[in-house]
Amino acid sequence: MTRRPVNLMPVLQRYCGEPLGDRPHMVVLGSCKVGNFVVSTPVLQGLRARFPDAVIGFLGSEVTAAFETALESIDWRHSWDASAADAGLQLQQQLAQHRQHHGPIALAVNLDGFNPVTCTLVPWLQPRYVAGGSLSANLRRSLPWGDQPQQRFLADPDWDSPTFLARYEGVFASNYIAELFAQLAYVADHVDVTAIELPCEPPPFAVPDVLVHCTTARGAKVWPFSAWRQVIDHLSAHGVSVGLVGSPPAAQKEAYNAGDGEDALLEQTALIDLRGRTSLIQLAGACAQAKAVVSVDAGPLHIAAAVGVPTLAVVGNDADGVGASPVRLWLPRCANVTRTVSERHCDACAENRFRNDDCLVDGHPCMAGVRPAQVIDWLDRSLAG
Repeated sequence: MTRRPVNLMPVLQRYCGEPLGDRPHMVVLGSCKVGNFVVSTPVLQGLRARFPDAVIGFLGSEVTAAFETALESIDWRHSWDASAADAGLQLQQQLAQHRQHHGPIALAVNLDGFNPVTCTLVPWLQPRYVAGGSLSANLRRSLPWGDQPQQRFLADPDWDSPTFLARYEGVFASNYIAELFAQLAYVADHVDVTAIELPCEPPPFAVPDVLVHCTTARGAKVWPFSAWRQVIDHLSAHGVSVGLVGSPPAAQKEAYNAGDGEDALLEQTALIDLRGRTSLIQLAGACAQAKAVVSVDAGPLHIAAAVGVPTLAVVGNDADGVGASPVRLWLPRCANVTRTVSERHCDACAENRFRNDDCLVDGHPCMAGVRPAQVIDWLDRSLAG
């Protein structure tokens, strides 16, 4: 009797930094969040430096597609969140064509490893090695993280605290998310994770002297609009033009806690409304042309940091880094970025592992503890230089 061949399901192996042979085909999976994408770019640079002849594909988001397309380190890219009715079938066909042309995928690096979509996509790619979150090959469970510190840190519940570094002494030099990603992909020795660069395009308007971004999806990180007004009035009194950037006004209200605050600022000050007037890659171009950018902890902060403009992060964290934002993990490390220091200590968000959308304490003390004078003083120094 003739036996039929058995189609064995590929075994997914945790990546431990192994060589990948000549011209390896690899895929990096990214996030739909702007900040996540920006801090992912050192991994792409590190993979290109370590594997100069590799074919690097990127499964990312429609949100950051323009950046992804413009990056020289990416050879091909597609969106995992495309909205077309047959988007899933198209993606399946496109990936089959890439595998046929470039060979099977040697390595999949998931930098959005807690997203069930990307974790499901990884085994679908049938890679030899996996770094980051993934389901098992049969899609029935999560793939075990692995035993090496560059693998098992993903199961650690707290990446932002000083004790995280103590737990991984000799492995991680910082809590910075870009370094954690680079360690995950075993390319930390091949890239400067603080030297993040983004492509940019000029915006369709004359750029004001200063750009501000006031809102964020997590309300606990919003600075009072009354404080923003003092800053804008000070700049206007000294002949400095100020532009407000962000998503279109309706989206700002619906998703980014703008409420009526931004509208009031536009009515009561000389603030220029630039919301919704740029793509993200044009926002990068606008930031590059500005003299300074002031932003709460949100995507535009990371974009401004990456293009080299003097940037102030308005965060409600005290001198020890405790406050509304996980600054040890997410604050850009480049020299052009400064952060505010709150006069008030509040560890409610940290104790809650930053899972809360809104402030947990009456009066929002950590953000209220960032005085307008601190922002004004930084702007005066930056603009004078």
